[in-house]
Amino acid sequence: MSIEVVWFKRDLRSRDHLPLISAALSGKDVLCLFVLEPERFNQPDIDPIHIEWELDCAIDLSKNLENSGVSLHFKIGNIIDILNEINDKYEITRLLSHEETGNSWSYDRDNSVKKWCKSLKIEWCQYPNNGVIRNLKNRDFWTRERNLRMRIPLSESPIFISTINYNGKIPTMNDIGLNAKKLENRPVPGEDAAFTRLNLFLNKSGERYSTSISSPTLSTKHGSGLSPYFTAGVLSMRRVVHETSSRIEYIRKNKSQIKNSGVWIKSLSSFRKRLAWRCHFIQKLETEPNLDIVAQNPVIEKNMMRILDINKFNHWKNGTTGWPFLDACMRQLDATGWINFRMRAMIMSAASYNLWLPWKETGNFLATQFLDYEPGIHWTQVGMQSGTTGINTIRAYSMTKQGKDHDKNGDYIRKWIPELSMVPTEYIHEPWLMPKELQENIMCRIGVEYPLPLTNEVESRKEGIKRSYSARSGEDARRISKRVLQVHGSRKRPRKKESTIQKKLF
Repeated sequence: MSIEVVWFKRDLRSRDHLPLISAALSGKDVLCLFVLEPERFNQPDIDPIHIEWELDCAIDLSKNLENSGVSLHFKIGNIIDILNEINDKYEITRLLSHEETGNSWSYDRDNSVKKWCKSLKIEWCQYPNNGVIRNLKNRDFWTRERNLRMRIPLSESPIFISTINYNGKIPTMNDIGLNAKKLENRPVPGEDAAFTRLNLFLNKSGERYSTSISSPTLSTKHGSGLSPYFTAGVLSMRRVVHETSSRIEYIRKNKSQIKNSGVWIKSLSSFRKRLAWRCHFIQKLETEPNLDIVAQNPVIEKNMMRILDINKFNHWKNGTTGWPFLDACMRQLDATGWINFRMRAMIMSAASYNLWLPWKETGNFLATQFLDYEPGIHWTQVGMQSGTTGINTIRAYSMTKQGKDHDKNGDYIRKWIPELSMVPTEYIHEPWLMPKELQENIMCRIGVEYPLPLTNEVESRKEGIKRSYSARSGEDARRISKRVLQVHGSRKRPRKKESTIQKKLF
């Protein structure tokens, strides 16, 4: 008996799933497979919150697949061992999956599967996913290729006639020996919940998107909230682009009937651009799959000579640096598994320039905190915000300024740092300036109930910027930076004047 296997990885959906459609059309018996891989649990960028989220989304997927007449098989173990077991029992003719752009571990894992398939003459059909172009020869034409892919028609769940039924037990977190912390306001897992969230954003909460995404408070109300669903592949990028474009077109045609139509169009157009931005950054990891372990410009990284200071690292990750706005952000992230993009950049900036901490350790810690951890975005942004690419302007955020800009009255700080709940607004962003008598009266002694800043924010940031630019000097660093620009640089059209652009940068 020969079968086809559909291997679900980070594509836990029944709609817009080309491997699933191909298997359904083959006319052969189909086995749908979801594997929990213990080796992955031990990777430095993985946390039980990621595994629990994917497992919950897979459980929801199994219910949707049942409506199409197919079972989802849950397995725990090494993927090669599991495929061998299935092949010995049924004989696999085709393995079908989406292409995955993950960390260096998943890249090596997929190479092992490729060799296994080749050794047994099993065809492994990997289908494009999102807007990432595998084996892209020239970045000049990426935008065109990505946009063409986004125009491919959407598809619904296929109907299966002949499948292999699953009679086993769906595993729990206890079964795999992991315990995930409980997150506040954790999204509802699954495909239907993702569609509900998308519709809410496009029709109600997204109106103020473009003016709210920089605020850690407003972004939770007016952001899309789709990033955890994208990470697990519960929604396809193509579907969200289609739905967003359709909504924009509808608003344009019915401006007189829709309140604040201009605001809506601006916000949804901004959102659509960020969807393209998302694909752009994941493409970088697709091109260089080891960006989680190797800096884009290793010479700059070496010149920086950053050394892990455990004391500073622990204060940073625990939200006890003495910088209120940064600490509030770190505590929100720990409690909810999410924070908006600007604050992510600020968090990494503080670690890299004010505290001069190495990117790999800080990057891995943040990866474990984000429920929506997307390796392609995360590691390329870690490189940018830590100054190790050589092609980006040094982004060293002032935490105090960001706090005053996005939390003027300190309500956000007081919510996440109860030690500062009684601090008057005039001191909330710089509580160390409070008179000693006031500190005693409100029982918030700086250095006791709440820590003194680890360093002088202004001086440490200036020093970090100075050292970062110094690390870029030298012919070797500049030469590698030119290569990074050529391979990864963002452009909407072919660079006809590449040499002129490089002169401006270097």
